[in-house]
Parts: sequence; C-alpha cells; structure tokens
Amino acid sequence: MFLGEHFPVLVVVISLFSAFTILLAGWWEKRTCLPISLATISVQLFMALYILREVVSSGEAIHYWLGGWAPPWGIEYVLDAFNAYVLVVVLFVCLLTAVFSKRSVEKELPGKVVQFYVLFQLLVTGLCGILVTGDIFNLYVFLEISSLTTYALIAAARGRALKASYNYVIFGSIGACFYLLGVGFLYAVTGSLNMHDLALLLPPLYENKVVQAAFVFFVVGTSIKMALFPLHIWQPDAYTYAPSAVSVVIAAAMSKVSIYAFIRVFFSVFTTKFLQIYVPIDTALCWVAAVAIIVGSVIAITQTNLKRMLAYSSVSQVGYIVLGVGLYSTQWGLYGALMHILNHAVTKGCLFVVAGAIIYRTGLLDIRDFAGLGKKMPFTCAAFTLAALSMIGVPPSVGFVTKLCLLAASLEAVEYGLVAVVLASTLLNLVYFWRVIERMYFVKPGREGKGAAREERAAREERAAREEKSGRKIMKDEAPVSMLIPALVLGSLCVVLGLLWLAGSATPLLPVVEQAVEGLLSTGVVK
Repeated sequence: MFLGEHFPVLVVVISLFSAFTILLAGWWEKRTCLPISLATISVQLFMALYILREVVSSGEAIHYWLGGWAPPWGIEYVLDAFNAYVLVVVLFVCLLTAVFSKRSVEKELPGKVVQFYVLFQLLVTGLCGILVTGDIFNLYVFLEISSLTTYALIAAARGRALKASYNYVIFGSIGACFYLLGVGFLYAVTGSLNMHDLALLLPPLYENKVVQAAFVFFVVGTSIKMALFPLHIWQPDAYTYAPSAVSVVIAAAMSKVSIYAFIRVFFSVFTTKFLQIYVPIDTALCWVAAVAIIVGSVIAITQTNLKRMLAYSSVSQVGYIVLGVGLYSTQWGLYGALMHILNHAVTKGCLFVVAGAIIYRTGLLDIRDFAGLGKKMPFTCAAFTLAALSMIGVPPSVGFVTKLCLLAASLEAVEYGLVAVVLASTLLNLVYFWRVIERMYFVKPGREGKGAAREERAAREERAAREEKSGRKIMKDEAPVSMLIPALVLGSLCVVLGLLWLAGSATPLLPVVEQAVEGLLSTGVVK
C-alpha cells in the first residue's frame, strides 16, 4: 500500500467533519468559516492529486475497504484514472469557488454566512463521495447528500430562488427515484451492489428484461440530474436565481459529477458488450445530444440575462459530452467527452465567476446594460473573453481541443450530420458570446437599462467623471481581488490546458485522459 493508503476515505471524511467544525466555529466567530473551508478543500485537493499520481504511475486502481469488510459484502471505495481525474477537477473548482465566495456571500446572503459554508462543505462531501465510491447504492446516498444541500443553497437567495429550488427538488427527486429503481432492480436479480461485482454477475443476465429496465431507469435518472435536454427544465431557473457562488459550483462542479455517474454506470456496470449487443442506443444518444447542442445554443441567443444565457449554454455543453459518450466506439469519442468535462468545468466556472463579479460590482444582469464594461472592469472582462473563446472553440483553447476530438469521432463514425451539428453550434456559440463581448468593448456607455439599474449606472458615471477630473486613476469598478483571482486563473487555464494538449505526451494531461478512456473501454470494469 502506498503512503497515503487512507486518502480515498479521508478525502470524504475530513470534509464531513469540517462541515460540523464550521458550524461550531461559526457560532463563536463567523469569520472562521471561510478559512476552515479553504484549508479543508486544499487538503482534499492535495490528496486527490496524490491519488491521481499513484493511479497513473502504477496503471492500477486503488481499492479501499471500509471497516475491512471485503466486497461485495462491504462498501468499497475505488479510484481509477477516470474518477481520480474528475476528483481533481471538481476539488480545484470548489477551491476557487470558496475563494470567490468571500465577498459574494457577504453581499448576497448577509446573516447566512455560517449556514452557507456548512452547506457548501457538505456539498463538497457529497461530490467527493459520489466520485470515490465503488458501491452503486452508496453512490445514490452521496448523490442525495449533494442534492439536498444544493436545494438549500439555491433557496437561500429567497425571492424567485425559492421557486427555482422547489422545481429542482421535484425534478431532482424524480431523477433520484429513477436511479434508485435501477439499483433495486439490479439488486433483485444479482443480490449485489458492488459495481465490479455487478459487472461480473450481469453478463449472463443481459437478456433479462429487469436488467434492461434497470439500465433505462439509470439513464433517465442521471440524465435528469445532469440536465440533458429535454430533461433540463429545472436547470435554467436554478442557475439564474441561485446566489452567485452557488451558480459557480453547481454549473462547474456538480454537473460534472452527475455526468461522471452517468458514464460510470454506462461503462463500469453494464459494460460495452451490453451496449453493443443488447441495448444499442449509441446512435439515439448521439442525436439526442445533437438536439441538445442546437436547441440549447438557439435558446441562449434569445436570452438577455447573462446567467440565464450561460444556463442554456450549459444545456448545449452537456450535449457535447453525451455526444462523445454516444461515439464511444470511435477512437476519439470518449476521449472528447472526458476532455470536455475538464473544458466545461474551467470555462463555465470562469464565466459564472465573472457574472457574479459583475453583479457584485455593478448590480447588472441584463446584457444590454454592459456597454463600456470592458473599460471599467478590464481584467474581469478579459477573463470572460478567454472563457468565451474557449466555448466557441478558438485555437489553441481547450474548447478547440474537445470540438476537434468530437469532429474526428463523427467523421470516423461516418456521421456527417453530427459534423454539421458541431460546426453549426460553433457559429451559434459565436453569436451569443460575441454580443456580450461587443457590448463590453465596442459599445459606448449610455443610459441603457431602466429603473434602479439605469439610476445606478448614471451615478457611477458621474462618480467616474468626478474622479477623472480630480486626477484619480483608481479602478473602483474592477472586481475585488478575491473574485478576480479565480476568474483570471480559470480564464488562463482555458488557453494553458489547450496548449498542454497540443504539446502531446510531454505533458501529464494526455496520459491521464488516455488511461481513463482505456480503463472504461478495454474491460468495461474497474480492475
């Protein structure tokens, strides 16, 4: 066993204990909440990086038996290249979200700082648990922990967020019920809940209608959780009306974990043999994804609220990942899907951080009020531009890498319609992101907007004029440092990660994704 033999369980346990510590410390002094959360997630990220290095260097998965009980009787935590990779991505995003949250939570949730960080740390606990567990029912438990905390975090904003949270509760509960029915069906025919054990027991039962029904339940349940069109109804309101820090974490981290659950059950429980012979849904999945890509982009174009536009953009981006999953039989399909998990986490995290910074500093939500924002908030808008270019797929961004992989996979599968969908979506992405960039940089500020937003803009302009006359050069409209750092880090990564991929095997990124893809496709199970 390697030095950190208990890291697989500690990455979950210390986060759980941290949530209770934050609650107790918050009663004494609420300013201790953020430092405790930051320290905890930093330690978790260190553990995740250590685990990823061990898994990739050894080429073997790490198995941890809780309480020393051997599977399938006991719960097993399993970490291979796939979930270790996603774990690092999720914890990195959560760490930057915690940094960003300091000023945002103080302004948007006054009087609820302690409650926010307790729930936030419980959410991190649930996300880590989903990623490390090798037990299909234990995955459901952690899925519900993360979901329940998210419902409460969204509702904390009050107002329209209450309805958004309620809708999320309804759809999330339906998705959880579908998933749990799938678990029950598999347990009824196999008597096991361990993923590896299920993968060994199921092949003789693939023709069983109960097993096939279980697969359908899993697909529908996880599709609701990850907001795959047309099961995305809960998502736009949840992303739009949630507090800014919550929008960041659910868009950039939680959605990736739901996608992970979808892929894990798809390949590690039912395996590629089941998908190829008994339930060949790859083509149908590809075209559902294609519709999601186009419809999400078209609706995003019609939005004037920045967060709502980004929400519908996420519907489209989930379609890219599912398209890669549907093209798993090609060389580049699943590779593109796993790369897009990283791409979407970084780019959408950056975009929602910028949206939160703009709301914090200006109170503006309407894209039509963004005229001249590039001059007032130059660094914030620069981060937005980098992330937007990655979403569009401009080289050498990481978004270019994922679209290139999906195009190669579509061509290999001789699906020219899918090629057209990816190219058309690039043009649609350009349309709705360019109009934001245009307002920021190329439209002079006027008296756009109405009501309080217009009055606030007029007051800011008068202040700016007075400061310019007095010779002061302070950028008072730029985002606070605690918001600017996450935005610039994520924006820079949009380009740096693309360059690392283009550098090939000389960098650690390529071998990690290649090993993750090989582990999912070569055997279909975690060894």
